[in-house]
Amino acid sequence: MVGTLETLITRRPKPHALVGEIIMAKAKQFTIAVQNEPGVIAGITKTLGDAKVNILALLAIAQGANGTVELVVDNAARARKALANAKVTFQETVADEYELPNKPGALAQCLDGLAAKGTNLNSICATVSKEGRKVVVICAGGSKAKAAAATAKTAMASGR
Repeated sequence: MVGTLETLITRRPKPHALVGEIIMAKAKQFTIAVQNEPGVIAGITKTLGDAKVNILALLAIAQGANGTVELVVDNAARARKALANAKVTFQETVADEYELPNKPGALAQCLDGLAAKGTNLNSICATVSKEGRKVVVICAGGSKAKAAAATAKTAMASGR
């Protein structure tokens, strides 16, 4: 299977914090960078399905010949093992999962709060719950300071 894992998010069952109407939990995130070819995403989902890993959410974005697949799964350990056995390279990071009321302005309020804390989002995925009353938003990123340090480190390493 072609690709490297960049984003695979695993929900945790209990909320980490409650802020007003916003419920936040920590999640594991892995990201898969793939070639933009027919069957690549099907191969990833088959690998996980064969390992009895339930995919709770999926986001895929193509940019020319390459793309990124982001997944939310029910069992990170089983997904990690299945992907490793399929020779899919991956990185894990921490993401935040927010449960918001499904009403106008709720997402903007949540994102404004993150921006005010200096959180730089690398990835965001949102979906409405089955009942339509709640929106689940998964954000991955870090502080502006962390982003600036990473950029500076990259620039120094490349001799800029």
